[in-house]
Amino acid sequence: MSGKIIDKVKYFMGLDVFEDENEEIEEKTYQNNYEDVSTFKTTTNMKSKVVNLHTNQQMNVVIYEPNNFDEAPEIVDNLKNSKPVIVNLESIDADLARKFFDFLNGAIYALDGNIQKVSAGIFILAPKNVDITGNIKEELKNKGIFPWQK
Repeated sequence: MSGKIIDKVKYFMGLDVFEDENEEIEEKTYQNNYEDVSTFKTTTNMKSKVVNLHTNQQMNVVIYEPNNFDEAPEIVDNLKNSKPVIVNLESIDADLARKFFDFLNGAIYALDGNIQKVSAGIFILAPKNVDITGNIKEELKNKGIFPWQK
């Protein structure tokens, strides 16, 4: 018995290989019982479903009639915050209006938004999450908003 303890200590220290007399070695043999499996491909007709989500969040439209170019970044900040903006450039000189339009058009492009002209100096700028559909100028003319354009 003491010899067995010494053998176990030697094995623990890595000096000897431990062999237990009571240990039975079981050898398991495995058979390959694989069957040929035929593969087949099925296709299902999956249609995408559009779900209309109703939210109670109110959308605000911001209206600007800028006097100087310093207001341009403020307009773009509203677009970045997902707010549609209406810009009236009719009251400023043509060079400043062109500068405003170029700046806002670049911002709309960078933000993947939309821009639509309502009249000569009035534009609707919409962020990525807002779609502008239809011809707004024609809609407003038909509803009598611009009676002088009939």
